[in-house]
Amino acid sequence: MLNTLIHHAEHRLLHISAARQAMLVEGRPMPSHAVLAPWIERSWQRCLQSGYSPHHSVDFEPVPRQTLQRVQEANHTLLSVARPVLARLGQAIADTRYFAILTNAQGIVVDVNGPIDRSDPRADVIARIGVDLSEQRVGTTAIGAALTDLQPVWLHRGEHFFDVNTAYSCAGAPLFGPDGACVGMLDLTGIDAVERPELKHLVAQTANKIENALVLAKPHRLLLRLNWPGNALGGDADGMLCLDADGWITGTNATARTMVPLLQDQAAQQALHVGDVLGIAYQALFDAANHNTGALDVPLWSGLHLQALAIHSVDEAMTVSSSRSSLRDASPLPLKEMETALIRKTVEQARGNVAEAARTLGISRATVYRKLGRPG
Repeated sequence: MLNTLIHHAEHRLLHISAARQAMLVEGRPMPSHAVLAPWIERSWQRCLQSGYSPHHSVDFEPVPRQTLQRVQEANHTLLSVARPVLARLGQAIADTRYFAILTNAQGIVVDVNGPIDRSDPRADVIARIGVDLSEQRVGTTAIGAALTDLQPVWLHRGEHFFDVNTAYSCAGAPLFGPDGACVGMLDLTGIDAVERPELKHLVAQTANKIENALVLAKPHRLLLRLNWPGNALGGDADGMLCLDADGWITGTNATARTMVPLLQDQAAQQALHVGDVLGIAYQALFDAANHNTGALDVPLWSGLHLQALAIHSVDEAMTVSSSRSSLRDASPLPLKEMETALIRKTVEQARGNVAEAARTLGISRATVYRKLGRPG
């Protein structure tokens, strides 16, 4: 098995070398046997059209301090929601010789995490806050590709445009905000590391977690978790819609926009009401959250059906709880209701992530669903 892996790695590098020789040295079309991703060829072409040569040096200098300050201020929300996710990611990749880089939508580094060997100048030079790693500055990389093609990518060694970058191996995924616009990207980089294309899946999953956190950071009164019938609700794979008090959509995640194409209009800055995309009155969604009725069958205007779980925001849940207490003349809550209230509050603090709430409480996900009267 080890010999097979070594042979495959050598075969890959030979194909990459042949493609570089043909396209970047001799100016010929990329060989058909090179088997490189089409986006790599497009990026190489852009670099050539910009007048770059593979043997040129690369400037990894940070942007000016005032520019960096503006970048950090503009990306304050992204940084605050991404940092706990990056900390967990850093633990996952601790033994792989890869580290994480977070950039804004222009490719400027705003955060880093993971096992960064600062004694290696090749790591230290790129893993610095404020360094511009856009395609215009450093050529073909996972960062520039993810921000240009807006899809997860994997890039190995000589697939980078500049010769000085061919020690890197990178996985990258774009990050989309609650309005559907690209707000940055997440990159995993290794130096002289074993090729690990599976990291493209890891970086895409992690980007999804950050996007979900960005959605939940938007002001909202009600969160709708969406999934197809038969799938459990409460995880990172849910579509997410945030609503204001009148049912207007304030934010969505990429999964919701995939499930419900009409939500693409929200990404195009068109104000949308939940009634425009779901065949249910918005008041019924708030009632479901008030009474903990569990998952609802929600029709789409296309004729398809989704299941939806309506959850009050933390502030709204406290208001509802206070109102109920007033109706009971401020009498103490029965033990069972106190237990349910604690579980519900923990779920809210976990931004609707049932698995995370269950870990915090030290109980199973099934118990959380049972206590809240929701189908698991």
